[in-house]
Amino acid sequence: REREREMGRAAKEHLTRTLNEHLNTIHETFQVLDQTPVSSLDKVSWNDVIKMGDQVSKQATTVGMLWTGEIPEVKALEENMTAYFNTLQGFLLLSHGSTVGAGPTLSSSIHASVKQVVDCSFMLMKESVSYYGSRSQAQKLSIPQLVGTVWDACSALKKTPATNITAIGRAMTQVAVSMKDVLREMKELKPASSDPPDETSEAASVNAESEPHDSDNSFAGDLGNDLSPEEMKIAQLASSVVSETLVVVKELIRSITGLLKQENSDNGSNSVNCLERLLKLCQGIGVQVDELGACLYPPQEVPAMKAASEKMSSIIDEMQVEVENLKGSSEAFFQACSGLRNSLRQLESELDSSSTADIVPKMQNLLVDN
Repeated sequence: REREREMGRAAKEHLTRTLNEHLNTIHETFQVLDQTPVSSLDKVSWNDVIKMGDQVSKQATTVGMLWTGEIPEVKALEENMTAYFNTLQGFLLLSHGSTVGAGPTLSSSIHASVKQVVDCSFMLMKESVSYYGSRSQAQKLSIPQLVGTVWDACSALKKTPATNITAIGRAMTQVAVSMKDVLREMKELKPASSDPPDETSEAASVNAESEPHDSDNSFAGDLGNDLSPEEMKIAQLASSVVSETLVVVKELIRSITGLLKQENSDNGSNSVNCLERLLKLCQGIGVQVDELGACLYPPQEVPAMKAASEKMSSIIDEMQVEVENLKGSSEAFFQACSGLRNSLRQLESELDSSSTADIVPKMQNLLVDN
C-alpha cells in the first residue's frame, strides 16, 4: 500500500515537472507576440488562426474525456499534455504571423484574444495534473468546466477583428457609445421650477425630505434639476454639440469601413498610421465631450466649457486632414464636421455672453466699493 502511494507521488512529481517545462516553453513563445513581426514575413490569415483554435478546442475535449472514468495512466496524461502544448505552440506561432502589418489597435485585440486561450489552457492543464491521485469530487467536476472555458476562448476568436480597419472601427464605436451616455445625461438636466410654491407642493416637499433615500442616486438625480434659464440654454446648446459630434464619429466610421472595399488599403504602413491617428483624435474628442457634460451641472464651469469647445474645433480640423490623406473622404463626413463647427460657434457665443453677464455686476460692485 505504502509502495503504491510512493509510486503515485513520484508519478505526480514527474507530471508536474513535465507540465512546468511545457508551460515555460509556451510562456516564452507567448512573449514573441509582444514583438512586431518583420514586415517581409508572409501574413497569416486570421481564418487559419481560427482553424488552429478549433484544434486547441479538440485537445481540450480530449483532456475532459480522459477524466470521465477511472484515473488515467501517467503515459496517457503525458501524451495528451504533449499533444495539447504542441497544438498550442502552433496556435501561438500562427497568431504571431497574423499580426504582420497590424497597427497597435489590431495587435492589442489579437493579443487579448490569444492570451485568453493560453490562460484557460494553463488553468485546465494545471487542474488536470493537480487532480492526478486525488479523490476530490469537486476537483473532478471542475475539469469539464475548465474545458468549457477553453471552448469559449477559442470560439471568441471568431469575433476578434481580422483587419486594422475593423479593429479601429470597433474602438471608435466604443467612443460613440460613451458619447450617447453623456448625451442621455445632458437631456435629463431640468430647469429650476419657476412656479410659486403652494401648500400642496410644500407638503410634498416636506414629505419627500422626511422619507429615507433608497440610494445615493436620488441625490445625483437632484443635481441637475435646478438650472437657471441661462444655464438651461447652455445645456441645450452643449447637447446639440454632442449630437453633432456623434454624427461626425458615425460618418468617420462609415468613411473608414468604406476602405475595406479597396484592395491593400489595410496593410500599407501609411494608411495604418493614419487610421491610428484618427482613432486617437476620436478618443480625444470623446474626452472633451465628457468634460463638457461634467461642466453643465450647476454652478456651470464656463472657462472649462470654452476650453473643451476650442479643443474640439482643433481636433475636427486635424480629423479632416487625416481623412483626406486616407482618400476615404465622403461629402457626408465633411457636412457633419461643418454641422459640428456651427454648433460649437453657437455654444461659444452663448458662453461669451454668459461670461460678460457675470463680469458686469462684479465690475459695478468694485466701482461701488471704491
